Amino acid sequence: MVLTLFPPSRSDPTLLLPRIYMRQPQRGDWQEWAELRALSRDFLVPWEPTWPEDALTRAAFRRRLARYAEDWTRDQSYSFFLFRRDDDALLGGITIANVRRGVAQSCTFGYWIGKPFSRNGFMTEAVHGACCFAFDRLALHRVEAATLPHNEASQGVLRKCGFEEEGLARRYLKINGRWQDHVLFALLREEFDPALPAT
Repeated sequence: MVLTLFPPSRSDPTLLLPRIYMRQPQRGDWQEWAELRALSRDFLVPWEPTWPEDALTRAAFRRRLARYAEDWTRDQSYSFFLFRRDDDALLGGITIANVRRGVAQSCTFGYWIGKPFSRNGFMTEAVHGACCFAFDRLALHRVEAATLPHNEASQGVLRKCGFEEEGLARRYLKINGRWQDHVLFALLREEFDPALPAT
C-alpha cells in the first residue's frame, strides 16, 4: 500500500499510512511525549545523545518545538511524531534532518520509538513514509541514516525500506556520552519502491 499525503503541501503535511499517521509535533503533545520518553528512558538512552537534566520538562519541549518550526521554515529539518491510527497513541518520532540542497539534494534520518511499541513494524512504516516525503515533497535525491554497529533492529528497519549499507564511520556521533562508530546506510530516489514493505 502506498501512503497518502494530506494536504499535498510541504507546509503542513499529515502522512497517512496503513497503521500509523505522522504529523508535526504540537504543544498539546507534551504530556504524552514526556510520559512515553520517561517510560522508555532505559530503552532509548543507549542509542541517543546524552539527555539534559531538564529533557522532559514542558519548557524544554517548547524550546524543541520552536527549533522544529524554525528548521521547517528554513528547509533544514522536518520533524514528525508518529501516532497509531486505531487510538491516536503516540508511538515515537522521526526527523528528516541536515537537508542539503545544491549539488547534494540529500538528508539524514533520525528516529526513535517508545519501548511499548517496539518490534511491531511501526518504525518501518514511518521510515517508508518519511522516504516518500523526502523524495516526493522535498525532491531530494539521497536519504542517509547511521546506526550503531550492534543496533540490529534499526538496521533491519533500514534494510526493509531498501537502504544499502555503505560502510563504517569511525567515532561518527557522540551517543550516550561517548564518540561511537556507526554503520552508514543510504537510499537513492531511483532505488526507492513506493510500495510499503512488509512489516
